[in-house]
Amino acid sequence: MSDTHPVQALLFDYGGVIAEEGFASGLMALATEQALRVNLLDEGMQKHDSFVRLRFYAELNDFLLPWQQQTNFHQRFEQTPSVKDLIESVGIPHTEIRLILVDSKPVDFNYAVKHKDHISIYPAFKRLDISTISKTQPSPLSTLSFVLDTHLGKLARHLRMLGLDTAYKNDFNDEELAHISACERRIRLTRDRNLLKRKVIEHGYFVRETDAVAQLKDIVLHFRLKHKIQPFSRCIVCNGQLRRIDKKRIQHQLHPMTRQHYEDFKQCKNCGKVYWKGSHYVKMNTTLSTILSET
Repeated sequence: MSDTHPVQALLFDYGGVIAEEGFASGLMALATEQALRVNLLDEGMQKHDSFVRLRFYAELNDFLLPWQQQTNFHQRFEQTPSVKDLIESVGIPHTEIRLILVDSKPVDFNYAVKHKDHISIYPAFKRLDISTISKTQPSPLSTLSFVLDTHLGKLARHLRMLGLDTAYKNDFNDEELAHISACERRIRLTRDRNLLKRKVIEHGYFVRETDAVAQLKDIVLHFRLKHKIQPFSRCIVCNGQLRRIDKKRIQHQLHPMTRQHYEDFKQCKNCGKVYWKGSHYVKMNTTLSTILSET
């Protein structure tokens, strides 16, 4: 938390601000300061600036500065920007947003903001169906597939390990990634929020974690993938589908110890890589079991 924040020990969850025991007075001070800030900003801006009042909910606060989190704040603007451009100027990609309310009425990304609009912005709802009221929901995907930025190679291998269709190359450029996401209707995963602001990208997600296993858990939970997992059905190298192969057909590719100790094999239909249940399988299965038990 910032040194200027009046409460140092706040816990931010997806529903709001939670204070540790003993910090109730701190919360009251925070609420008083916020109300005073809103009134002062209103008075200071009315004569000279166009502004809106913004409020972001749940995990959208991950993108905000500490003083902007879990509260209303003002954002100045010039001319007549779209609400998409205004929100992204704060640092939140449109792909993270599922509902925008302006003075309690739903709008789409093209809405032209007006002076003193009160804008509430929401991420995906985990339990409520908002499809009948939202005007920012992306068009539904018939199947879930992904395209990953070049810095997410470990996550790509883990997703493929789960049998999830994952496009990845370590030499894709930004234009190629945007094109693949749009044309193949793949969800773009990245840790660069600016890459999700391209208008052509309809489906995307900002990967918050830095550790590959933690990233995988986050993706499985966010996209509710637990029941879509088909472990060890895709090649972790090229994303091709695996098929069972008779040992006699590939034994010339095997090391002597592998030929001696293993009988069951799979082969990638695309690149021909051969898989068997060796030590690498045991390690990946352990990772898989951990993820399934925690999601």
